[in-house]
Amino acid sequence: MRPTRATTRGGAAPQKITVVVNDEQTPSDAIDIDHARWAALAEASLGDQGVAGGELNVLFVDEAEMADLHDQHMGGHEPTDVLSFPIDADDLDDPLGGGQFGETLLGDVVICPRYAERQAAENGVAFDDELALLVVHGVLHILGMDHAEPDEAAEMKAAEQDLLAKFHAGAA
Repeated sequence: MRPTRATTRGGAAPQKITVVVNDEQTPSDAIDIDHARWAALAEASLGDQGVAGGELNVLFVDEAEMADLHDQHMGGHEPTDVLSFPIDADDLDDPLGGGQFGETLLGDVVICPRYAERQAAENGVAFDDELALLVVHGVLHILGMDHAEPDEAAEMKAAEQDLLAKFHAGAA
């Protein structure tokens, strides 16, 4: 599928946030994804967290691909809902990299819609609300937030709820 690009320009500076969404699900088992909606949510979340520019990739993959990524990068042997791969995290204060090589690559957020669909049903929430949470959760990981410790988990959950309330209709 063709990627969707969402771009915001801020002030007079040539800074922008670009979110590229790719749907890499197996066509025979794919869940329809609204690229523009999830790009806009990721873009708004980044902007709200103070990111002035850079490029983020959001990829929707099938369970086999997610299981492979989970195994390669986290040691898990089954699919999971979302994985985040930050890139150039140290350059967030200079999102255009001094203008020499273009935009800072913020990283990749990888989401498994089929896994999210089951998880939404188990949690008694709408599928769109589950996807919104995963997009926001992935973005916060890109920005360095974590939930390994109780205080970090509380901070991340509060940030998720704040972003969902601001930018996702139907957020709980």
